[in-house]
Amino acid sequence: MASRSPSLSPPPLKRRRLASLKTTRQPRPIISTPRLQVRPNLTQTHSIRIYAWNINGIAPYVDQQPSIKTYFPTKSFTRSSTSPASQPSLRACLRRWSFPHIICLQEVKVAPSDTSSQASVRRVINTPLSEDEPSAEPTCLYHAHFNLPRDKHNATGFGGRVYGVCTLVRRDSGSISRTHIVDWDLEGRVLITELQEPGLAVFNIYAVNGTTNPYRDPNSGKVVGDRHMRKRIFHSKLRDECSRYEAQGWNVVIAGDMNISQTPLDSYPQLRMGKEHVINRQHFVDTFTRVKEEGGLGMRDSFREVHGEHRSYSYRPPGRVWGEGMDRVDLILVSEGTKIIGADILDSELERGKSDHVPLWVEVGIENAKEEVKSENEKPRDEVR
Repeated sequence: MASRSPSLSPPPLKRRRLASLKTTRQPRPIISTPRLQVRPNLTQTHSIRIYAWNINGIAPYVDQQPSIKTYFPTKSFTRSSTSPASQPSLRACLRRWSFPHIICLQEVKVAPSDTSSQASVRRVINTPLSEDEPSAEPTCLYHAHFNLPRDKHNATGFGGRVYGVCTLVRRDSGSISRTHIVDWDLEGRVLITELQEPGLAVFNIYAVNGTTNPYRDPNSGKVVGDRHMRKRIFHSKLRDECSRYEAQGWNVVIAGDMNISQTPLDSYPQLRMGKEHVINRQHFVDTFTRVKEEGGLGMRDSFREVHGEHRSYSYRPPGRVWGEGMDRVDLILVSEGTKIIGADILDSELERGKSDHVPLWVEVGIENAKEEVKSENEKPRDEVR
């Protein structure tokens, strides 16, 4: 989606801030080449559209006071009154994205005990913004599934409002056998949605960020390593989970914040080059994108496959001038046999909204998917309703 036109003048306060910046430093080049972003092909009937977004706190998109225009007569309603820029909401995002089949949200920051916020999400995503939206069409209605942190030693900050993932599944997205968590993740980082009819398993992932902060045993609380170590263990366990699905005939999609930039094309001004970061990056490549003959999963980076070496970024910290520092750490990886119809990053300030990341999407073909896949894995799972 195109950025705001440079011909529009910012408000006075922002003009003063920008003027101050100009006098204190030289502007850095913005190396994300302007281009017309590709939109999903809405005419495809044998495809699934998947969005991923680190929303960095879901509360601003659901905990809003009603606009005064809510109480106006219907004829006074205008679409702009509920535009994301003036009133951010999950429903506005879904409408702007033409109601994708699956949306994988990361870092929702909802406490496990906060059932009220979870109910608010389910209400907001299914409440039309205007009368011109269908209110009962399954193509515009969603189920919301959560995996929230329950690790009493490693996810305790802010009253438990840390990490957490949420998957929105459109109600007409085929036969959903289940959405479930995995027993090796207690921090609310993994949520798997199985679409039985197309044989597609979508992994909503908020990967561990590699740092020197301690990682504690979830049971005893004893320090057993740092977050760099835990990141690599997370990679390996996720690989094993994907391998089990592929062995049973599923096509796999990994979508979310992987907390890693793979190449110099994916960071500006540069990649993190500390020893542990270099090790983490190589471990990620060896685990997920290296071909199977060499021990990897052979998964394909959907954005790179469609756009080659074009530079776009998904992490856009709001505390900096747009273009000063950015990374492509959010990825959608697909199994080697899955058809990619389209993919892109919605790299704009509008799409970033209240977050520090922008959304990305992929459209995958399902016409050649297996008709029958095994629905049982090797060990019991915890289902999410």
